[in-house]
Amino acid sequence: MSGARFIPPGATLGVMGGGQLGRMFVHAAQQLGYATAVLDPDAASPAGLVAHHHVRAEYLDAAGLAQLAQCSAAITTEFENVPAAALRTLAASRPVAPGADAVAICQDRALEKRHFERCGVPCAAHALIETPAQLDAVAAALLPGILKTARLGYDGKGQARVRDRAELAAAWSEMKRVPCVLEQRLDLAGEISVIVARGADGQVVHLPVQQNLHRDGILAVTTVPAAIDTKLADAAVAAAERIAASMDYVGVLCVEFFVLADGSLVANEMAPRPHNSGHYSIDACDVSQFELQVRTLAGAPLVAPRLHSPALMLNLLGDLWFARGDEAVEPDWAAVLALPGAHLHLYGKAQARRGRKMGHLTITAATAGAAREIALRAAAVLGIEAF
Repeated sequence: MSGARFIPPGATLGVMGGGQLGRMFVHAAQQLGYATAVLDPDAASPAGLVAHHHVRAEYLDAAGLAQLAQCSAAITTEFENVPAAALRTLAASRPVAPGADAVAICQDRALEKRHFERCGVPCAAHALIETPAQLDAVAAALLPGILKTARLGYDGKGQARVRDRAELAAAWSEMKRVPCVLEQRLDLAGEISVIVARGADGQVVHLPVQQNLHRDGILAVTTVPAAIDTKLADAAVAAAERIAASMDYVGVLCVEFFVLADGSLVANEMAPRPHNSGHYSIDACDVSQFELQVRTLAGAPLVAPRLHSPALMLNLLGDLWFARGDEAVEPDWAAVLALPGAHLHLYGKAQARRGRKMGHLTITAATAGAAREIALRAAAVLGIEAF
């Protein structure tokens, strides 16, 4: 998508994937005056329900891809597991951002870590395990560690903590001996993420650094601004920008980092799309991550987002609907909405399931302390563990 021309409002922007990220992209595009098209096989997909056009097809369906290309001036993706081959097919006739090569790197943990190393960005010591010989050759220094499937793992899925060689072998067998990456377990002080947006002309802007709390591998709480040293925040932003530039990346990219107990920074993983930790930007910034996604896709000018309010975001999982038993019961939204600075976002998913992302709640306030205090009140109402 090198040197992309500006696509003015009134055109149709397409997105591969119909989940909540696609839904929020659609809303941002429509706010700017664009029509939208979504390709997703689910008739009730959150993005498909609000788009102008919903192409109901699998991601590699030739007829569906042709239909999406025919009605779209440019096309993006809302999750990293859209097949890179589908993006290459679309790119033959339409601008696609991010490109298939960059998405392919993000889809494979081994390629991802190799890319971090090429960029001079530290990551956890690790080993690729594809064969029994590689399993036997794992260095003792990598244990205890975390075994992760090389592909298709997210939100804690496809991962296992292993203490020794016996647990490592058992975990690999449990994962059907698919290609995996074993990462050395690190002594963490915290987790942060950086979201950058890069245009086809190389212009890049970023959101404020986000401080994240995960539970069971799923993001639970994001706090902005992050309570970290300015030099560390600057280093994280510089690393994320370097990673994006080295892929000639166009679009919104999130890079997650671990902050180690000694104060150093290592890259964990990246997502070639808007990210859960950036959802607060809809309510707390003058330009959201989804508007940045629209701008990069349409070749529009990029402006640096400004955080106008300290914010804290709570992820709303389907577990909240089952806080009182096995029957799904709607949370007390009225009590939540009575709180000052509460911004509720529900994703239009018909059925709540444990572990399923149903929405998020952002609290904005004049100070970080006030946002936290109100967010804790919201958590108490919803039955979310305090933080």
